[in-house]
Amino acid sequence: MAQEGTGLPGKLDLEILSVLTRAIHQGAAVEVAYRALSSGLTTREIVPFALADSGLRWHVRAYDRRTGEFRDFVLARLADARMVAGPIDDQEQPEQDIQWNRVTELELVPHPANVQHPDTIEAEYGMEGGVLKVRARAAMAGYLLRRWNVDCTEDHSLKGGEFHLWLRNRQALYGVTNLVLAPGYAEPSKDGDGHVDHPHCNPLDRDDREEHQHG
Repeated sequence: MAQEGTGLPGKLDLEILSVLTRAIHQGAAVEVAYRALSSGLTTREIVPFALADSGLRWHVRAYDRRTGEFRDFVLARLADARMVAGPIDDQEQPEQDIQWNRVTELELVPHPANVQHPDTIEAEYGMEGGVLKVRARAAMAGYLLRRWNVDCTEDHSLKGGEFHLWLRNRQALYGVTNLVLAPGYAEPSKDGDGHVDHPHCNPLDRDDREEHQHG
């Protein structure tokens, strides 16, 4: 039976992957050479603890000693890796990664404006009672919403045939940090008169802003 795929080829260095998996198993730090869109090739020390598939590419979740934050690093952007001797600090432990350890439940429904026959979407995604409930780590929520083209605006206002789903319980995203990737999501902001404004992000700009989620 013939099969075709639409995934873009990605290069994974097996030697680098081997170093990362050993470090994860041993609870050790790794010095990596990493290519970022914003800063180019840099060297930094990270403490990896998990591998994650965003649906488009693989990442390593790690504590970044350069920024003092837990971040995602695209595996294909790693140019080199070597183990670093010595213990890791308490703040570098996986248990301290709030975004990774928090699990949020997203309620996805057929898009009220873009879908003419909601029952079609309900059947396609196996919805029950017209809703699909998906549990995801907060650190992965933005990737999921982006991959599935979920409209995250409060008023389901994103137009286009690609937006078949709408996030019904937007409040579930409170405190999630990688929402720069979520179509249409923007934190409410107050103007000079104290009014709350809900700007809509342009989903076409996501690739430019995704770099902020990586080291």
